Amino acid sequence: MLEPMDSISDILGYDGPVAQLLPNFAPRIEQQHLAEAIFKALESHSVLVGEAGTGTGKTFAYLVPAMFSGQRIIISTGTRHLQDQLFYTDLPMVKKALNSGATVSLLKGRSNYLCKHRLARALRHPALNTADNAAHLRIVNDWARTTETGDVAEVMHVPEDSMVWGFITSNDDFCSEHEFDDLEDCFIHRARKKAQESDIVVVNHHLLCADLALKEEGFGELLPSANAFIIDEAHQLPDIAAQFFGRKLSSRQLLDLSRDTVGEQLHEAPDMAELRDMASQLETGVRHFRLAFDIEPTRDAWASIASRPAIDRELERMTLLLGSLRDTLESVASRGKGLESCYRRAAQHAESLARFTENEANKEYVHWFETYRSGFSLNMTPMTVARPFQRAMEAMPASWVFTSATLAVGGDFSHFKTNLGIESADELLVDSPFDYRHNAMLYLPEGLPEPQHPSFTNSAMQAVLPIIEASQGRTFLLFTSYRALNEAGRFLEDKFDYPILMQGQMPKRELLEEFQSLGNAVLLGTSSFWEGVDVRGEALSVVVIDKLPFGSPGDPVMGARIDHMKQAGGNPFFEYQLPQAAIALKQGVGRLIRDVTDRGVLVLCDPRIRTKHYGEVFINSLPPMPISRDLYEIEHFFKRERELCGDEALENEAALK
Repeated sequence: MLEPMDSISDILGYDGPVAQLLPNFAPRIEQQHLAEAIFKALESHSVLVGEAGTGTGKTFAYLVPAMFSGQRIIISTGTRHLQDQLFYTDLPMVKKALNSGATVSLLKGRSNYLCKHRLARALRHPALNTADNAAHLRIVNDWARTTETGDVAEVMHVPEDSMVWGFITSNDDFCSEHEFDDLEDCFIHRARKKAQESDIVVVNHHLLCADLALKEEGFGELLPSANAFIIDEAHQLPDIAAQFFGRKLSSRQLLDLSRDTVGEQLHEAPDMAELRDMASQLETGVRHFRLAFDIEPTRDAWASIASRPAIDRELERMTLLLGSLRDTLESVASRGKGLESCYRRAAQHAESLARFTENEANKEYVHWFETYRSGFSLNMTPMTVARPFQRAMEAMPASWVFTSATLAVGGDFSHFKTNLGIESADELLVDSPFDYRHNAMLYLPEGLPEPQHPSFTNSAMQAVLPIIEASQGRTFLLFTSYRALNEAGRFLEDKFDYPILMQGQMPKRELLEEFQSLGNAVLLGTSSFWEGVDVRGEALSVVVIDKLPFGSPGDPVMGARIDHMKQAGGNPFFEYQLPQAAIALKQGVGRLIRDVTDRGVLVLCDPRIRTKHYGEVFINSLPPMPISRDLYEIEHFFKRERELCGDEALENEAALK
C-alpha cells in the first residue's frame, strides 16, 4: 500500500509503482505536471482546464490522482470504445500499481443493455420473421443465458445496424414500468446499483449530458452523486451537450412508436383493431411528410421551408394523426404496461412536435431539419449551452477537471471556457513530450489555387503525389468534405502503385487494420478520421489536410449562431469560427506522431495559412516543427528516415548476434 506522503509525481516516476508494474512505461515530466494539477483540483474542490499534448499520457495523469484521492469520482470520456478501454485496460493497471481497494464500475446508457423482457417479446414479434433477424435473435438469445453484464458490446456477430437491437435493448418507456421484483434481474438496474456503490464510475459524454439535462429539467438523474467529475476528450463536450439540452423528433421515433403500438395491441388489446389501423395511418403520414421535402438529403433552417404548401399540409396531417393515436392510446393505457408506454411516448412526441413548430421569438434555440434517404429529423438546438451547463455545475458542488489534447487556441482557453460558461478555473497547458522539431516537418505547397477554385482538389493531389512517392505510401489524406474525398479518389486512381483505401469501403476499424497491415497504403478519410485514430509506427508517415476545417456557414446551427453573435455586437469569425477550426485542425494533426519513435510530414494544402492574416493562429496552435516550402527538403527527410531505419535494423541484428 502506498504511504500517504508519496507524491503523485513519485507514483509516476522512474522508481514509482507504475514503472515497476509496466516494463515499457516511460516517465514523463509533462504527465507528472498534469497529474499534480489534477490532484490539487480534487483536493481543493476547484475547476481545472488542462490541455495535454499528444503523448503526455493524460489517462494515467488523471487515473492516478483519482484513485489516490479516495474520493467518489465520475470519469467521462468521448466514446463507448474509449470508455471500454479505460475500464477494462487502463483502470485495472492503475489499480494494481497502487494496490488500491477502490471499487470501480462501468455505466452506459440504457440502449447499451439487453432487456430480457423485451427479448422475450421480440422472439415472437411478427416484424422479425426474416432469416437475418431470426439468426441475429438466436445469437443474442444464446448470449443472454450466460452474460453477466448484459452489455451488448459483448455480442460480436450481430451487426450494429441490425434491426433486432431496437426490439431488445433496454427502453426507458418500457423498462421503467417493471415491477420492483423484476429489477434484480434487470441489467441496467444492476449496472446503476453497482455505480451507486462504487468509488469510481466510468461513463461517456452522452450519458453525462443526458444526466445533466434531466437534472436541469427536474426529472431526476441517471448518475450517482460524486465529489468530482473528470472529463476526458473535453473538446467534444459542448457539441454533445447541445444535443441533450435541446430536443429532437425523428421519423425513426415515430415509426418505432407505430411499430410498437401494433405489437402491444396484438398482445394487450386484441379487440382494438382500430388502434392498429391508426398506427398504420401515422406510419403513412410520416412517410408522406418526408416526401414533401426535396428528394436529395439536406439540412437547413426550418424557416427556409416552413411556408411551403406541401410541408404545411403534410405537417398538419402528421400532427393530427399523432394526436389521434395519442388520445386513443390514453383510453387503453390501463390495459397493460406496453400500451401505457406507447401512450407516454406518443404524448412526448406530440409535445416535441408542438414545441418545434411554435414561434421562434425567444431565439434561445435553433430550429432546423435534416432529411435522409428515407427519413427526417426535426431539431431544436440551444444557441449556446453556456447557461444550462453553468447551472448544472453550480447545482453539483464538486471538483471539475476538463482535459484534452485540443482545448486551447494559440495557448488561450477562452473559447472552450466561454462555450461551457466556465467563468473561473485554473489553467494548465502541457506540451507534447514528442520531439516534433527533429521528428516532424510541416510542408506548405506553393502555387495552389484558393480552396473555392474548381481545380483546387486536383491541384492539391498533384502537389502531394511526389510526397506519397517519397514516403512510399504510408499516407493519410484527410478532407473536409465527402465531395473532395471522392474527387481526390478519382484523381489518384492509377497514379501510383500503393494500395488506396477509402472511407466507406468497409467499417472504420477494419479499414484502419487493413491500413496498418499493408504498411504502404494511402487512406482517404473525412471527419471521422480526424480524431480518435491511433496508428503508430512506420505504417503512417504523412498526414495531408486539404483545407482549413472551417465549419460551413450554410450549416443551420452555425449560421444561426453567427447571426446571433453579429446581432449582439460580437465578431463571430474571430470569436467562434476561427477557434473551432483551429481546434479541429489540431485534432487532424494529432494523427501524425503517436509514439516517441514516429517520424512524419504534415502537409497543409490550404494556401490561406500563408496568405491570410489569421494563418498565424493556426500555426501557433500546432506543435513546434520545421516549416518548409521546398519539396527537396521533404524528399531528403524521407531519405534520412530510411537511413535511420536501416541503422536501427543493423543495430538490432548485431544485438541478436
